[in-house]
Amino acid sequence: MKSRSSFHLLCFFATLLLAATARADVKLHGLFTDNMVLQRDASVPVWGWADDGEKVTVEFRGQSVSTTAKDGKWMVHLKKLRAGGPDDLKVSGKNSVTVQGVLVGEVWVASGQSNMEWSMRSSFDPENEIPKVTNSLVRFYTVTKRKADRPQSNVTNAWQIASPNVASGFSAVAWYFARDLQEALGMPVGIIHTSWGGSPCEVWIRDEVLASNAGYKRDILDGYTTALERVPAARAAWEKEKAEAEAAGRKFTKGRPGPPFWKPSELYNGMIAPLIPFAIRGAIWYQGESNSGRAHQYRTLMADMISNWRHDWDQGDFTFLQVQLAPFKDYKPQPAESDWAELREAQNYVAKVLPKVGVVVITDVGDEKDIHPKKKEPAGARLALAARRIAYGEDIVYSGPAYHKAKFKKGEAILSFRHVGSGLEGRAYPPRASDAASRSGIIYNVDTGHLEAPLTGFAICGEDRKFVWAKARIDGDEVIVSSRDVPNPIAVRYGWADFPVVNLWNKDGLPASPFRTDDFPMITAPKTAEVKK
Repeated sequence: MKSRSSFHLLCFFATLLLAATARADVKLHGLFTDNMVLQRDASVPVWGWADDGEKVTVEFRGQSVSTTAKDGKWMVHLKKLRAGGPDDLKVSGKNSVTVQGVLVGEVWVASGQSNMEWSMRSSFDPENEIPKVTNSLVRFYTVTKRKADRPQSNVTNAWQIASPNVASGFSAVAWYFARDLQEALGMPVGIIHTSWGGSPCEVWIRDEVLASNAGYKRDILDGYTTALERVPAARAAWEKEKAEAEAAGRKFTKGRPGPPFWKPSELYNGMIAPLIPFAIRGAIWYQGESNSGRAHQYRTLMADMISNWRHDWDQGDFTFLQVQLAPFKDYKPQPAESDWAELREAQNYVAKVLPKVGVVVITDVGDEKDIHPKKKEPAGARLALAARRIAYGEDIVYSGPAYHKAKFKKGEAILSFRHVGSGLEGRAYPPRASDAASRSGIIYNVDTGHLEAPLTGFAICGEDRKFVWAKARIDGDEVIVSSRDVPNPIAVRYGWADFPVVNLWNKDGLPASPFRTDDFPMITAPKTAEVKK
């Protein structure tokens, strides 16, 4: 018995010693791993955990910065760093930690729902594209999916060097963006990828931001609470129905009711909050499909999300770039209202009301039958172009034609555009799985490489607000739109559809964004909203 007691006592003291040692260890935040990228030309925070009162020193490229841990936490800031590397970052306290292979360059957050999450292995031509992912100056950090009721403080993954061995699971959009940006800037690029398929915008916003808006509180926060409260009654009814079916010998396949899959703010808490305040240049975003039925609300919701992130990161108005929704759902032979068109307009609206926000257009890569267009390279490449202009100030054409204003006279609408670049042109609609392009009347001469049909995708209406397809032609930097069925037009729409069939581009190789010249009531506007006459 004495021997057993002595053994237990020794185990007890050994456990205490191990616990004390663990508490004494200086720890770095999970973003600080081998092969990481630090943001150049910025005050770079480095942080982690240690015992209260413990002196912690960070050394990097000749800089040595010390602080004292308080409440178990510590943080220092490195002075502005030049692009380059690799170098080692050393953190010392009662122990020391060395992070190896650290590059300094440009760091971007990539976020959104499934089209941002979509991997290289699931995208177009993976057998040929994945072997091309060979760039040691591009690094990826994929944030583990996590829902949380309160803001979290850490992440648990590691940076990876872009190579075929690890590229299969990379976000395809983010890879093409990083590839082109790295080549253009000639310096390292790091991507922090944090996305989740199917997620609506409101799960990426801090709870206090949602609660401060009466509309969000009513529709989103209270709506979630109400849905949650209905679950017990719904389950009881389901149990009763199931029992009755089984008693009668009927097959019962209805799923058991559960709480809403998404809870407001939970991905901000679990997948954005723990990244702050890591130094970044900006963010790329591909999301909106899950909010298309609330496109009117998205105009402010998305703007508030961007402002929320910028406020919490406290790094100024960093660049924020959105991918406009791709064409999806059935092609409609006649002009019609569209919630997807309204969501695209909402994305453009956000870019108008906030500084350093851009939108890239991908009307040429949609798929009627697949919400996930396989070709991700155009989205990534155009995001890189937008970043080069908006974030880095390069004097380049980064956007396709964007509607500016309209004049109506003599039965015609005369449309002018921004971002005309080298000029306007009509392009053939690319081949796709459906025959939507052929239904649109576009003819493409493969021998000459020229379009042999007028511009497509334009609709026009008079005072009756009934849109019909219109003829459209390019006249210099303007587009002239008309229809013999509408002698006195008042409005024009372009690409206003779930699945727009459109072909207006600039000669610099970028497609025009869908638009409307009218402000007729939106189909996704609240039913109580005042209707404009």
